[in-house]
Amino acid sequence: MATVELRFSALPEHVRTARLVAAAVARRAGVDEAVLDEVRLAVGEACSRAVGLHESHGIAAPVRVVLIEDEKKFSIEVGDEVPGAGGAAAGGAEAEGAGETDAEGEDEMGLAVISGLVDDVEVTSGENGGRIRMSWPAHPAPVVLP
Repeated sequence: MATVELRFSALPEHVRTARLVAAAVARRAGVDEAVLDEVRLAVGEACSRAVGLHESHGIAAPVRVVLIEDEKKFSIEVGDEVPGAGGAAAGGAEAEGAGETDAEGEDEMGLAVISGLVDDVEVTSGENGGRIRMSWPAHPAPVVLP
């Protein structure tokens, strides 16, 4: 199992870099070319969500992206450091103010987009932050020996 880990400052301009890295690693892992746009879009949405959560909660910690290449599956985990954020998006906590309602609505929209792009997606949250795990089938190219 090969793993690539990327951490970046929670700034919107770094989301594009995360998308490019994810697409390159997905291609190498054997994800079908037809699915690479979905990988890019889903990673972009997940990273944008994490950046937005960090900005709105004043968290300076980096966003974490882990790309995992298994034998028949390629997975990406995007993690934030906002305690309980995923639970609010999943219908756990209710917003207290209008600004939070707007942020929650954007959060739910991002998760809806991700769910529409990825068949295998899991959103979790806890006291140490939230995580979106997305997976796609992979068919690594056979190794050709000289």
